[in-house]
Amino acid sequence: MAKTTQKQKKIFVLDTSVILYNHSAIYSFDDNDVAMPISVLEELDTFKKGNDTKNYEAREFIRILDKMSDNQPIKDWIKIERARGMFTVIMDETSSPDATKLYHSDKVDHRIINVAIKLSQKYKDRKVILVSKDINLRLKAKALNIIAEDFETGKVKDVEGLYTGMTLVEGLTKDTIDSIYQNGYCLPGDIGIKKPIPNHYFILRNTSNSVLAYYNPITGNIEKLEKKPAYRIMPRNAEQVFALHAITAPDIKLVTLQGVAGTGKTLLALAGALEQKKLFKQVYLARPIVPLSNKDIGFLPGDIKSKLNPYMEPLFDNLKFIKNQFGDKEATQIDELLEKEKLVITPLAYIRGRSLSNICFIVDEAQNLTPHEVKTIITRAGEGTKIIFTGDIHQIDTPYLDSQSNGLSYLIDKVKHHGLYAHVKLEKGERSELANLANDLL
Repeated sequence: MAKTTQKQKKIFVLDTSVILYNHSAIYSFDDNDVAMPISVLEELDTFKKGNDTKNYEAREFIRILDKMSDNQPIKDWIKIERARGMFTVIMDETSSPDATKLYHSDKVDHRIINVAIKLSQKYKDRKVILVSKDINLRLKAKALNIIAEDFETGKVKDVEGLYTGMTLVEGLTKDTIDSIYQNGYCLPGDIGIKKPIPNHYFILRNTSNSVLAYYNPITGNIEKLEKKPAYRIMPRNAEQVFALHAITAPDIKLVTLQGVAGTGKTLLALAGALEQKKLFKQVYLARPIVPLSNKDIGFLPGDIKSKLNPYMEPLFDNLKFIKNQFGDKEATQIDELLEKEKLVITPLAYIRGRSLSNICFIVDEAQNLTPHEVKTIITRAGEGTKIIFTGDIHQIDTPYLDSQSNGLSYLIDKVKHHGLYAHVKLEKGERSELANLANDLL
């Protein structure tokens, strides 16, 4: 791409939400310039204490800004390290028209809009763009004729075309199907596959028979799969057979399961992990805490355990379902696993910073994580660890993520062809006919 001239350079105004999403966002604007209202810096100051990812992002950005400014005043334009653009902090947040008066509130969002208005008036020959993960802020800015965009770095462009992990191959000859049943495998070329994807799953079918299979990158064969239970949980459809295989296959170290509510993602992950519990020191089942109605868990009554129960209950529900498949004696063994902390059900924040060696680590509701959070979790994996992410990319519970920018979508898109990875998109609901009705019609 040709280098832009000074006249062509854009000015991007950053909202707090962008920095809390990715502290390195400042490096994502090529040779264009970046401006940040002083109110954003003040907001970051309120986020810098704590153990959540947003607290980490705030601290890291403040460190970047401190290093970048060196002994220079940040109210002047200073060079962005690792980039060709310039950066400044805007101290004067007044403008005409005044968003704080038009929207009848002197909140930070409206002062950020004022900065964008002020810059667009000052630099008439340059395009000024407000960048925010907050949809409502973008709409308010657009209402005042300010160009407003989402932060696009890391977003998956084609969510509808996202990797599914499986392929239906029809029209195969009877001899081909019979050969797979007899030998247990075939070559990729036998079913018309020239460049097979590692750990990719297949439904192979002719007019009368079908067989489930996957491509084993170690042997180079398309291998037949059997329908097998895991901890007495029997897969009910082809997708669940694929999911359980990915979860229990020792050579697959990273698994993602995507699907709507009721497709069995969490249940299969937990059952598969318990089935191979002897291979791991511990089984962790964790999920991110997304406060209800954007209120912190401190608003909930009781001690910390009571506060967390509403968030952890869905995980315990899956465990209860598994226990119900056993008699009293076997069910007691699961309780013992919990007591001895061989099986740990916990909020995701409680395992941050821990070493993840010889652990089967299940991350539920992974669509509520940012790409950076997902990356951080995976980089913590030590020897003998397997990580399973489950979630529904269309069921986002956090205000600054969507189906394109969440960590689960990002992970599926980035690692889809790796030999250590397998993915299954579960589409068929198995919870109940009533649950299926809701997914299909409502």
